[in-house]
Amino acid sequence: MDLRLIALAAIASASTFLHAQASADLAASVDKQLPALIETYKKLHRNPELSHHEEKTSAYLAGELRKLGYTVTERVGKYEDGSQAYGIVAVLQNGVGPRLLIRADMDALPVEEKTGLDYASKVRSVNAQGQDVAVMHACGHDIHVTVLLGTARELVARKSQWHGTVMLIGQPSEETIDGARAMLADNLYQRFGRPDLILAEHDSSTYAAGSIAIRGGPQQASSTSIDVIMRGIGSHGSAPQNGKDPVLMAAEFVVLAQSIVARQVDPQQPAVLTVGMIHGGTKRNIIPEEVTMGLTLRAYSDKVRDQIIDAVRRTAEGVAVGYGLPQDRMPVVTVSKTEITPVLFNDPALADRLRAIAIRSIGADHVEEFKSIMGSEDVGLFRMENKIPGVMFYLGAADPQKLAHARETGVPLPGPHSPLFAPVYSPTIRTGVIAMSAMTLDLLK
Repeated sequence: MDLRLIALAAIASASTFLHAQASADLAASVDKQLPALIETYKKLHRNPELSHHEEKTSAYLAGELRKLGYTVTERVGKYEDGSQAYGIVAVLQNGVGPRLLIRADMDALPVEEKTGLDYASKVRSVNAQGQDVAVMHACGHDIHVTVLLGTARELVARKSQWHGTVMLIGQPSEETIDGARAMLADNLYQRFGRPDLILAEHDSSTYAAGSIAIRGGPQQASSTSIDVIMRGIGSHGSAPQNGKDPVLMAAEFVVLAQSIVARQVDPQQPAVLTVGMIHGGTKRNIIPEEVTMGLTLRAYSDKVRDQIIDAVRRTAEGVAVGYGLPQDRMPVVTVSKTEITPVLFNDPALADRLRAIAIRSIGADHVEEFKSIMGSEDVGLFRMENKIPGVMFYLGAADPQKLAHARETGVPLPGPHSPLFAPVYSPTIRTGVIAMSAMTLDLLK
């Protein structure tokens, strides 16, 4: 027999054994801290905070990371209006090696929770428009913070297994997609070092708890926030002929806007235009002076994005002209300069490497191929126009049996931004910490 082949086989066998042993050890360690992590998750879920207001969440995360020995800096981030953000940067240096940024977002949504769970949120707050709103972690950022803390603990306990620098980011205001931009505007990399690699995760009801989904290439659409102010001429509700009704014009605009993607964009180019907010009027019998609408635009192409923005302007102006508005009362269309994010692109080579690590740590049966979605994420901004290799993987959060039934019937489970979104937290957190820790240890080995 060829002794070289025997030697290679022995080395491969030993390597497989060591990987299995390391994965089992990591899983056992995560299991030990799981009860504490579940309590953390429930605490965060009961106490959600809106974007730009993550004061208590950030303070809690900062305090826990300091206890572990991380060097923590709070209030990192500056918004466009000059106000300070609640961003957190926690650094742990462990010899010479790569610098890895791991990001978790912290903010919640203005959604009234209807899950009926014993740890459901009952929090209310005031939004940017001055309205009293219910608040809920309807996008799983409480899961993300919990996974980050679990991973942080594993890295401290396993300092002999890795070398380099870990930079943990508690990011504010992902839901308004201006949190990452705010942290970068506050000289994030100049102050704390530019990372060599970036890693993040996001939970999902599209995949079963206990699994992850990952792939390289374009993963999530760009997002652009647009405000449309439909201006009119006020009058008494009993005499509409004396004014120009912006409520009626806004209603017509909403209907016409839905034809932009359907009839003006190439069907092979994915795009979504949604009017998610409309405000106008103060009393039933008063025709107001204006109505404000908030739109979100998703696309995978800058050309399509710009095409739709132009069409939004034309449609709004066309409605106004049709109703005989004077030139000085034409609609005002504003494209946000801060609530905007590019297509999220996973580095293909890094995604392949992380997939292999995930297969070793949680098993091939629990690693799926991610399917691109029209949702958006601002974590890609940290990659500096894709110059820094980075990957976001998706963390399954759905009950496997319910998910199987949903796939059979074609009726999706309540997902992110739904008042019924309720991750199966224990296996989701466990898998997230195991996968994130294993990936980090391998990248910094």
